[in-house]
This record gives sequence, C-alpha cells and structure tokens, in this order.
Amino acid sequence: IAGGAERLAVTHSPRALEQQLAGRRIEALGRHGKYMLASLDDERTWVIHLRMTGSLVHRPAEDEAGRFERARIVLDDGTSLRFNDMRKFGTWHLVEESGDAMPNTGPDALSPQFDVGWLREQFAKRSTSVKAVLLDQKVAAGVGNIYADEACWIAQIDPRTSARSLGARRVARLHAAVLETLTSAIADRGSTFSDYRDGAGEPGLHQVRWHVFQRDGEPCERCGHEVTKIRLAGRGTHFCRGCQRQ
Repeated sequence: IAGGAERLAVTHSPRALEQQLAGRRIEALGRHGKYMLASLDDERTWVIHLRMTGSLVHRPAEDEAGRFERARIVLDDGTSLRFNDMRKFGTWHLVEESGDAMPNTGPDALSPQFDVGWLREQFAKRSTSVKAVLLDQKVAAGVGNIYADEACWIAQIDPRTSARSLGARRVARLHAAVLETLTSAIADRGSTFSDYRDGAGEPGLHQVRWHVFQRDGEPCERCGHEVTKIRLAGRGTHFCRGCQRQ
C-alpha cells in the first residue's frame, strides 16, 4: 500500500492488511452492488469499493506505477493488480463476513431478491422522489446516478415523481428498466466519461448508448423534446419533460 493511501485500509492498518493478504489464494470473485468481493482460502473476504475514481487493473508486475497508484497486489503468476484512485476515496476491507463491510446495503439490483414486490414495497413507504429511492443502496444496491436516470427514461417516468404515487404497473415497468440498463451497461464493460477503466485498463463503452445522461440540450431520441438537466436528490439529473410524465 503506497504512502498517503492510509484511508484505503479500513479494517486493518496498511501494514497489517499487507501481512494478512500475503500468501492468500483468491478462490472466487463476486460482486454485491458497488462492492467487489474476493473470497480467500482462509474463508475471509477481501472487499473492495472503487468509490468515485477507483480502478483495479491487471498488469505485468514489472510495469511502472501509474500516477494515481495507491496499492499493488503481486500475484504468483508474475502479474499484478494495481489499485488506482485519483481522489483516494476507495476502500479495502478484510472480513469474516462480507456483510460486515457493507452496512446499510440492500439486495443487489441484479439478484433474485430485487424483485418487483420488493421495489413496490419500498416505494410504498417513501414520499420522496423516484430518483432518490433508486439511489438508496438499501433499496437497489448497485444503481448509481447514471443508471437511475437511464432507467427512469426507459420506463417513461419523471424522476421527480413521488415514489409512493407509482402504481403497480409503473413500478413493474421501472423494475424492468433497471434490469435492462444495468445488464446492457455490464455487457458494454461499464460507462467511462471521466476516470473509469475496466480490469484490462480499457474504458467502458456504454456511454455511447446513454439516452439522457449528460445529453442535456439535445433532442430526446424518443419524442424530440429537449433533454433537461436539474438538481435532484443531490445529484445532476437528466430527463425528458416531453415523454417522462409525473
């Protein structure tokens, strides 16, 4: 772990985390919401959160460190994993139970637990906006700002709409839209408009398929009205006033 990256190690000191990870074998890789999970041979889990600007890139061990490299794991095949993080918000946990590193996190948005009944139940409790509920990781772990906007557009729902006011049919439409936009983005290896890189160090491609995100001022591809950007739930929010109705 590089100097100045002390905030990276959450459950241990940087030196202790290095010692605990040394010699361990990664048995399986997984994900829950925005957390990456590496199951180790001692039955613990190494939990990684990239936060806003983090990336975990596979590189030859002899490659020089990048400008924003915060940590490096050298593997026994002569390659390495480089954790790059310009803003230093990323975190590493080493835990007995992965849930201990993910407090207040609900079902993964691509898991069977995130079904229409769950989403309808959560919306019925909230008078806040649909966008705010979608961003709540206790409701839909893994849905971020981009994909909340995209899902609302696909479902033709104004993101400002009170969650409680949505009927069963519209909730079902929104649930399907969340699955559609996340599945499509994963197939495109994510969206890159700033720092994000995948495990091979390549940018994602899904940004070319965005319907509304960062397309403010452009005509809506569905109805031709201008895409609008507002501030909602503390985030820049993009939608079409023409075909996304409250």
